[in-house]
Amino acid sequence: MDKKQHIAIFTTASLPWMTGTAVNPLFRAAYLSKDGERKVTLVIPWLSLKDQELVHPNNITFSSPSEQEKYVHQWLEERAGFRSCFSIRFYPGKFSIDKRSILPVGDISEIIPDEEADIAVLEEPEHLTWYHHGNRWKVKFRLVIGIIHTNYLEYVKREKNGRMKAFLLKYGNSWVVNIYCHKVIRLSAATQDYSKSIICNVHGVNPKFLEIGKKKTEQQQNGQRAFTKGAYFIGKMVWSKGYKELLRLLHDHQKELAGLEVDLYGNGEDSDQVQEAAKELELVVRVHPGRDHADPLFHDYKVFLNPSTTDVVCTTTAEALAMGKIVVCANHPSNEFFKQFPNCWTYEDSNGFVEATRKALAEEPAQLTNAQRHVLSWEAATERFLKATELDQAPAKKLSKIPPNPKTFMSTSLNLGRSMEDAAAYMHYVASGFEASRKIFGAIPGSLQPDEEQRKELGLALPEGKRGWRK
Repeated sequence: MDKKQHIAIFTTASLPWMTGTAVNPLFRAAYLSKDGERKVTLVIPWLSLKDQELVHPNNITFSSPSEQEKYVHQWLEERAGFRSCFSIRFYPGKFSIDKRSILPVGDISEIIPDEEADIAVLEEPEHLTWYHHGNRWKVKFRLVIGIIHTNYLEYVKREKNGRMKAFLLKYGNSWVVNIYCHKVIRLSAATQDYSKSIICNVHGVNPKFLEIGKKKTEQQQNGQRAFTKGAYFIGKMVWSKGYKELLRLLHDHQKELAGLEVDLYGNGEDSDQVQEAAKELELVVRVHPGRDHADPLFHDYKVFLNPSTTDVVCTTTAEALAMGKIVVCANHPSNEFFKQFPNCWTYEDSNGFVEATRKALAEEPAQLTNAQRHVLSWEAATERFLKATELDQAPAKKLSKIPPNPKTFMSTSLNLGRSMEDAAAYMHYVASGFEASRKIFGAIPGSLQPDEEQRKELGLALPEGKRGWRK
């Protein structure tokens, strides 16, 4: 194998869907490959046209993977300011309407040939492996790193019978993450805890936001009024993304916040309900369609209100801080990383929210230093990632990979001396191999193998027979 580390980054979403697991892994790939010391491949889902129409905004669709690949690279180059040198590969995916998520189809580890398999980064490892049926990731790859993005338990608790669902999901997540990952990074303590995991925010901010912040600092230093607008919130317009908490706070404290005007920006399935709830308030709360947070429309807002407690590390909070704004947010584990910045104002309760909001509107934001900007950057996030995974060090010993031999599956898997992990992995392999059991646990019907349309679009070979499992 090439002496360079080959890092394959698998994620659960892709542009033009503007979600965290589409954007952050993309920047990670760009900055890990920037110095040329590593070979990096970003592996993203390919959706059929009908699913693209459900997921992609503004009626954007692609007729081929190469067309989407060009779009992704162009979007990144316009924002990062340099030409990236990583490659993109696609795995077959299907959109789950009830989960509002893209789920993998088939064994997506096979997208990386065995001779290139070295290090795998699983962005949302639980999501990628809930229904995985195929190679054991720890066997195919020398090192598998899972990055926990999402607080799934918090979302599930809000559903009908949520506590029971969260209890089962907690153990299901622990099961698959332990089976398939050597190392686990939690972006904040707001996620589910995993054994042997570490907490480290390995995300950065789009450089465009840092440039906007620099210009705002220059305006402040020149005695200009840098921020001429008041308060706003931006995010996917679903109740669980902070809108419920924000509108409740505004409703309960209308007298104390008299005169406050707030603009809400977002698209989502709860948009109509959010608009109706906003109309019932005595305060002026305007609801607008979603926009890119870097749009000039947002530059002059002074205060970003974000009471959400379902985020793990909120991307829009980081972006607002990078632009030099004051952020009013809950004292919650998801905001721990942001507390080091002087413009992050946290509150303990609803009265604290009122006090912080009124004070923020009356004062001017502190000017960010160069050192503080660097902490928010993707350069710093990449440094944190390499340190947390120990990829910045020469390995003391090379982890060996078991040579693949499907024919030895039964003899190696069922011997009396197998470890508990091997037993758990075998149970997951068996359970994930039958449509009936997959359906019980919520898999999309027909997702065990790519269908003919997906194989044709991605140029995948027809299966020669079911491939054995690697212990």
